[in-house]
Formats: sequence, structure tokens, C-alpha cells
Amino acid sequence: MAQAPIIIKKKVVHGGHHGGAWKVAYADFVTAMMALFIVLWLLNSSKQIKVAVGGYFKDPTGKSKRVGNGENGSGENFVVNKDNMDKIKDELAAAIHKVDITEKLKDQIEMTITAEGLRIELMETEKGAFFPSGTQEPNGEGKELLTLLAAQLGRLPNKLSIEGHTDAKPFSTTGIYSNWELSADRANSARRIMQQNGLNENQVTQVRGYADQRLRKPQDPENPANRRISVIVHYVERPNIDDDDDKPAPKEGASAKDGAAAKDGAAAKQSPAAAPPEHK
Repeated sequence: MAQAPIIIKKKVVHGGHHGGAWKVAYADFVTAMMALFIVLWLLNSSKQIKVAVGGYFKDPTGKSKRVGNGENGSGENFVVNKDNMDKIKDELAAAIHKVDITEKLKDQIEMTITAEGLRIELMETEKGAFFPSGTQEPNGEGKELLTLLAAQLGRLPNKLSIEGHTDAKPFSTTGIYSNWELSADRANSARRIMQQNGLNENQVTQVRGYADQRLRKPQDPENPANRRISVIVHYVERPNIDDDDDKPAPKEGASAKDGAAAKDGAAAKQSPAAAPPEHK
């Protein structure tokens, strides 16, 4: 009887793809490349972006005074101050003129830089460009423009004031509802629409109704251009943090009084004393 063949099985154990060490090296390489691209981007960025990015890493919670808009800490928006007001005005004008309605209303929108800040004026026409005659609520084009302004101004931390103005034509003969009420109600209506479409809850600090007391064209009191809504973007002064660090600290124990006394003593030392009278 033939003997059964003997079969030997060998178990091959593999190294598990080198233990996965290459993944760690690849992750380090990708991280280094990302850091390189961030540095290259920052080198070509504006000073404001550099300050915003640096402020974020110093204070990720967004409470730093030197980052972005001063409130969010995101650095995506900038404060409107006297240094960059012209730039903000140009950017806002470019955003407004992208809307189709501004082609026929471009002469009714005016932005000027004043002592208060950036003043945006929406001036009426005889037919009513933004508010139908005698009404408190804006028309469709007025709402669209106010919504656009709210989306742009809501990105800024600056406080706003909204004013309502009328011409010198009496609103009614009864006197129960006059130009005073109409100007205030229109300003408040503009505030309500803008806060519903982008403005922060506490961004508007004042709603003013001036009636016909601040005419745009005093020589023509009944001109329709005197009827207008004004949105004022107030300045925000940047805190001068670096100046405090550069000031030398006062010497310990010294005071203004001591300095004045030392000055008076030096002056007395320099002036000669009066000679006593001679006795005869």
C-alpha cells in the first residue's frame, strides 16, 4: 500500500505596509506647504488684513481691539474712520450701482463725507422716488435700496443715525399730523427695514425727524430734493495703543509739585539777592 504524501504549509507574515510611518511624513509635508502659502498670501496682503489676521491669533475669541471690526474678531470688515472713509465710500457706491434701480435713481443718491461721518442721502423727486407722496412706508425701489444699504453697513461696527426731512409744503391744514410726524415716521420706517435686513440690533443710535428745519435747498424751500432720508455712518476712532507703550514711565516718588518746586528753587538760585542798605 502506497504511503500518503506529506504536505507542508508555510504561513507568510507581511510587514503591514511598513507600519504606516509614511502617513505621518505626508501630513507634515502638507502642513508645511499650507503654512508656506499662508505666509506668501500675507506678504502680498494689505496692512489691515495683516493686523486682522495677527489679532485673531492673539485673541481668537474676538475681543481684541485691534482685529477686524472690533466686535466679531473675524477681520472680514474694517472700521470706518477718518483715514479710510474715502475707500469705504467708493466701495459702498460700487455696491449700490450694481443694482438695476440705481440707473434711473443715481441722481437721487448722494454720499458725502462730513464732520459726523459718511452721510448717505436718498433724495425724493416730484413723483416720489423712494416714498410715495404723503406716505410713511417706502415703495418697492425704496425698500430694495434700503435693504442693500443694510447688508453693506451691517458689516461695519460703526453706529448709525437715520434722519427724515421734508420740504416746506404743509402736510395738512388740520395740524394733527404734520411734517414733523411724517419726517420722523419715514426715518423710523427706514430704520425698521434696515434692521430687518442686515443692521445689528444696537447699531442705530438715533432716529431724527427734522421736518423742514434743515432744508437741502434753502433758496427753494418747496423743492422735492428737500424731502429725503439721510443715513449717517459715524466715525470710530482707533485706540492708539502703541503710544502708551512709548511714553517713559515717571520716576518713582516724583510728582508735578516736586518738579515745580525744583524749578522755582533753580530760578531763585540764579537770581542775585538784594544787597542790604548801607548804614550811615
